[in-house]
Amino acid sequence: MTTADFLYLGFVGIGLFVDHFVLWPMFLRRSQTDPSRARLWLWSSWMILLWTLVAAGVALWLFEARTWEALRFIVPHGWRLWSALGLVFALAITNGHTAVKIVRSNRSKRIKVANPNVEKLSPHTRPELGVFVGLSLSAGFCEEFIFRGYLIWAIQPALGLWSAAALSAVLFAMAHAYQGVQGIITTGIIGSLLTVVVLITGSLLPAIVLHALIDIGQGLIAWLVFRRTQDQSDMVAGV
Repeated sequence: MTTADFLYLGFVGIGLFVDHFVLWPMFLRRSQTDPSRARLWLWSSWMILLWTLVAAGVALWLFEARTWEALRFIVPHGWRLWSALGLVFALAITNGHTAVKIVRSNRSKRIKVANPNVEKLSPHTRPELGVFVGLSLSAGFCEEFIFRGYLIWAIQPALGLWSAAALSAVLFAMAHAYQGVQGIITTGIIGSLLTVVVLITGSLLPAIVLHALIDIGQGLIAWLVFRRTQDQSDMVAGV
């Protein structure tokens, strides 16, 4: 690692600090008056922040003339490729099955959301869903680049591969501390699974796709739930 790498890690830390102590509190205040507009503002801010961090990382990587293979930006081969494709298809089918189940569920049955923070962050309208998909694609690429790519590469010389991978998963979970304890645990589990995928396949690409699909699936399912809840409220009100 060079001095520029330490500066970049500090830059990432500042970005996470701004996310937790600036963007999130501002979102909570804005959501009290206009929740939909607040969500769009937060998602746009997140996308700008994520791509700024990644752009700086890519610029540093190119400046140092490093190979992308060092960050595991390679296409897996053989059984690793087929395993990755199997995971992607399995996740897509699971998300699709859940979505269809919600759509076909009895209108008289009210669906409850376990984590209250999910409602604040999830899309409620079709336009919001479109922006959320963009955020999911951004998070899939950018967060994997930072946490499963750059951080593991940076920490590995000091701690070894598996310890570096474990620490990156912990940092990934803590970066989502605004979601509360339940959100940290859930994110930590997902991050750990994605880390295992990266280490087993030797590639960052399957984790990027899986990460994006997980986020898109969560947004789609939440949108269906909240849309159904709104439909039920309209029926009760006689709309």
